[in-house]
Amino acid sequence: MAIKYVPYNPAILQGQAVMPFFRRTQKLLAYRGDDEIEPHINRGMPLYETRLMERVGDSRDGNLMIRGECLSACAYLKDKGISVDLVYIDPPFASGANYAKTVYLRRNPKVAEAIAEATKKAQLDNADMQKFEAEMYGDIWNKECYLSWMYENLMAIKSIMSPTASIYVHLDWHIGHYVKILMDEIFGEDNFKNEIIWAYRIQGISKGTWPKKHDTIFLYSLNPDNVFHPEKETIIYEKPFIDTVCTPPDMSNLTERQKKTVIDSVERGIPLKDNVKKYLFNTYSTEVYVRDVWDCDSTKPLISGSSEYVDYKTQKPEGLLKRIIEASSNEGQVVADFFGGSGVTAAVASKTNRRFIHVDVNSNSITTARDRLVKDGARFEVLEIQDGVSLFRNPVQTMKVLPSLIQGLVPDRSISSYWSGVINDSKYGKMPVYIPDLLSGAEARVVSDKTMHKLIYEELSQLEGVKKVVFYYIDIDNRKQIDAYIAQHNTTLIEIDFRDLKIILDNLVAQDEAEFSVKESNDGVLSKWEVEVVSFMSDRVKRKIDDYNYKAALNARGEHQPVLLSESGLEAVEWISLDCVSADLNAEWTSSEEIRIEPDSYITINGISTRNFWDGKIRSNDKPLRVKIRNICGDESVFLLQ
Repeated sequence: MAIKYVPYNPAILQGQAVMPFFRRTQKLLAYRGDDEIEPHINRGMPLYETRLMERVGDSRDGNLMIRGECLSACAYLKDKGISVDLVYIDPPFASGANYAKTVYLRRNPKVAEAIAEATKKAQLDNADMQKFEAEMYGDIWNKECYLSWMYENLMAIKSIMSPTASIYVHLDWHIGHYVKILMDEIFGEDNFKNEIIWAYRIQGISKGTWPKKHDTIFLYSLNPDNVFHPEKETIIYEKPFIDTVCTPPDMSNLTERQKKTVIDSVERGIPLKDNVKKYLFNTYSTEVYVRDVWDCDSTKPLISGSSEYVDYKTQKPEGLLKRIIEASSNEGQVVADFFGGSGVTAAVASKTNRRFIHVDVNSNSITTARDRLVKDGARFEVLEIQDGVSLFRNPVQTMKVLPSLIQGLVPDRSISSYWSGVINDSKYGKMPVYIPDLLSGAEARVVSDKTMHKLIYEELSQLEGVKKVVFYYIDIDNRKQIDAYIAQHNTTLIEIDFRDLKIILDNLVAQDEAEFSVKESNDGVLSKWEVEVVSFMSDRVKRKIDDYNYKAALNARGEHQPVLLSESGLEAVEWISLDCVSADLNAEWTSSEEIRIEPDSYITINGISTRNFWDGKIRSNDKPLRVKIRNICGDESVFLLQ
């Protein structure tokens, strides 16, 4: 439950195209549900408890990595008095796509055959490795819901921007033109700076249309005196020789015959052959300000195998962010990305001597960006907002598996899609079941008067012969207020049975299991410690592999080779870390030593890449108190060493 609600302090802007959220005189863009946003804005941003998960290095710089949604992250920052000087966001594009990650099983150090094969080949080829697809996040939106969600997020971001701050919003043709109107409403048309075209030449051809090969980045500021350092680029061009024959061009590279041809041709006006014509052009260069169409090499999209590629869908190149960050912020200022994804904004901010705030709801984003920043030697804190999102690391996968976890739930097409199905009860008969949509943002997790209004007046009134419904929830804003609302408005006589969804979701986040062997050695001067992972069992990974194998077998043409785990299960380990500071299971994590097993099975030790394979062990000079293991799907579990 939210501790309190932090006001947005929205400033009503005059004299521009507006949307009807504040019931003003003009009405440019209207859509179903656009009147639902005003109560949210008036109530404020939900502020939740925040837990410090990890401290990487000396975090005095104030760099933050926050797992949570944009709205609740902005509430935290505003409550702490933290403002940001530059915002870049690359939010969902409402593209209608689900994004998946290719998950590679790592080399198992306990399987002799794998060791022999690795030694023989010297390098494991990804094509020969076991791998499977795991969905990471979804970009499937109802347009009206997307616009309301985006409006709240932009209002929240605006509330924590400093007076000289700017915001870059990266979208494409799916929804960008609608969001442009939202931004006119929120930031003011006079504060619109640029519509930047990011052009590229990748990803095949289109049929029956011009290939869609650009994204759009909208740039707005809070005030006219925003920070901006225009960038220049060098343009190379050719200037032809246009003087008379009295001042002939430089022909020192021409043969005598070519010189005669040039002079004769100029005198008589005869067209020159290509092999001679090139000597009549001189190459010049000049510096010009960068325009609003970006298609140069430094900003081109990434390809697999690039040195900065981290295998994260929708990852943007560092060159693109470097241009934005250096143009619109000063060294020492705070750069924030509230849909942080692969962590490119934080990485570039750190490299250009800015402070950073990385926010994302997906734990895969947090682990990817965290490891990337560790490699760069950045210092930061990792926070987790306790808003219920911690109960499910991957909303797409969770929504798919949830119905199977509710005992007795079966589909029923006779009722509206609001319900996830029905439970047939011997006493109450058919009971429709509501499950909140975990993909729809923070509001889906909080039961409010608005939630009950929709339930009672739009859904219960349509049910016939129903005595009871089951309503699963993540959080209830004010239970006494909700009960009072139901007592006053529910005239259907249908009982509403509230059930805590967290009890079911707990089954999805059960820790992985591991067995360790801890040894201490002494060279006569110093003690050294060695922790060996004897076995690692991840039911979460196994479920995803089983689901993948089942679907692959159905679609296979011929014999299907399933993805398999060995008895020890070490192929499912992606990252392992020792904490030699605290023995408290729930304390913030201090990574005293860490090893990341890369997809090609080479290891990175404390952020430094090597050409070694993991031997199943991790070592430290200090006594290890806890160990944390991340499986190949991104789930992390902490174990005490006693």
